[in-house]
Amino acid sequence: MSIAPFLNKINQFILNPIIKLAFAAALLIFFWGIFQFINSETADAKRDEGKRKIFYGLLGMFIMFSAYGLIRLILGTFGINPPAYPGF
Repeated sequence: MSIAPFLNKINQFILNPIIKLAFAAALLIFFWGIFQFINSETADAKRDEGKRKIFYGLLGMFIMFSAYGLIRLILGTFGINPPAYPGF
């Protein structure tokens, strides 16, 4: 077995599902922060907590997009074409 199919399988069955799950978690945290921010009109502590969750949600999504791009860059550097599978 050569290295290209092995790396494609790792990418397809391990890395991409982990990235998708982490991205979904960051998206949920982001939306929960928006909900907290809007729901607490006058409570400053809740607004600050909502802002913090919005920030961390955006940061998490940025990191997941970066990780996905980095994986694609590494595969491209080694001349491995990622498989065309549905999803990401």
